[in-house]
Amino acid sequence: MKSAIYIPMAFFTSALLLMEVLVRALDVPAYLLPPPSAIFAAFDLSLLRNLAVTLTEAFIGFALAGCAAFILALLFVRSPTLERGLFPIAITLKTTPLVAIAPLLVLWLGTGWMSKIMAAALISFFPVLVNTVKGLKAADAEYFELFRTLRASAWQEFAKLRIPYCLPYLASALKISSSLAIVGAIVGEFVGATQGLGYLIMVSSAHLETAVLFSAIFAAAAAGILLFNLLGWAERRLIFWQRFDAE
Repeated sequence: MKSAIYIPMAFFTSALLLMEVLVRALDVPAYLLPPPSAIFAAFDLSLLRNLAVTLTEAFIGFALAGCAAFILALLFVRSPTLERGLFPIAITLKTTPLVAIAPLLVLWLGTGWMSKIMAAALISFFPVLVNTVKGLKAADAEYFELFRTLRASAWQEFAKLRIPYCLPYLASALKISSSLAIVGAIVGEFVGATQGLGYLIMVSSAHLETAVLFSAIFAAAAAGILLFNLLGWAERRLIFWQRFDAE
């Protein structure tokens, strides 16, 4: 487990050191590519406040998408007709670029938090839906036959067979969607916002404050990695019957 943390950190630190040396040795202009020391010097309270705004939007959108996708997946499993009717709509939403939908969200929901939360929810929704549907159907046919032979109720089949098989699929989808939610919130902030990492990126880009721009990008990446690993930690604790080769 320790190597899973230390090895990426060692590679990342080495890449930053190499970048620092090359930028200074080649005398690259700071507005094109600042050295990592200047990027980390740009981390301040303003960045943390904007990061907190984006994380809040992303987390609420992620939670809403996870709950909605799980409920819809349950309905799909219980009603194949409903799945055939609504699944193409979900695919359409997935294949439509979020940058094309974001202006509509601002038009409909305003420039406040709701449009960013909805952007985060839309981009997080599809992976959870697909994996949950797949997980709820993942048990072998023999197990369903056994439950029918034992005269198990629909609730018993759901709680003791479908859910345990579904949890690993759901956990994988949540880890992917947690990072996507941050992307969705930032894209929503690009269109219309007065705070958040997306707003900070747009403003610093317009003013050629490249160090601030990179610091916002690094903060978004760090937040995504943190959420991914927190969900991975929860997965290892809750889904204790699953093997984790990384450990």
